[in-house]
Amino acid sequence: MGAKTLVVPGNFPIGCFPLYLTTYGSDKEEYDPITGCLTKLNEFAEYHNKMLQTKLNHIRELNPKVTVIYADYYNAVMQIYHSPYEYGFQNETLKACCGCGGPFNFDSTMKCGDLCKTVCDEPNTYVSWDGVHLTEGAYKLLFKSLFQGSFTTPEFYSVRPTSTSQAGVGLSSSI
Repeated sequence: MGAKTLVVPGNFPIGCFPLYLTTYGSDKEEYDPITGCLTKLNEFAEYHNKMLQTKLNHIRELNPKVTVIYADYYNAVMQIYHSPYEYGFQNETLKACCGCGGPFNFDSTMKCGDLCKTVCDEPNTYVSWDGVHLTEGAYKLLFKSLFQGSFTTPEFYSVRPTSTSQAGVGLSSSI
């Protein structure tokens, strides 16, 4: 039988994540003047996503009865970095909520919950939870952008089933 619908995520804008800003940031690196993200890492993520989409198009051609949906994580999350206040992210978008100090509140030798870690008072006003993962608020926006918005190819709402013939199988039409 096999899968009939696949959702394949692209890469995040890794140049905006505290892990990468801490690890690869320096005075010599180029930062986006609007977002503060590392330009080269975001260009790398965009290149990866472009190549992934090319391969997915080839897979679609070879498998016309399978719906392959590309989930554009990069641009769905970049909307936060371009307009953080519009989406309720009022704290520094490049800092981790749960961290151990430094310019991005991230230390790769310490995990969230270790002794020196501090947790912010309002996690949903931050984009990054621990420097590696998004906060619940950022994931909610990502979900809405993908499954109710225009950040999938083809757009998710145009291909999802509205009902199933077998209870418990398929995707809910109430997403």
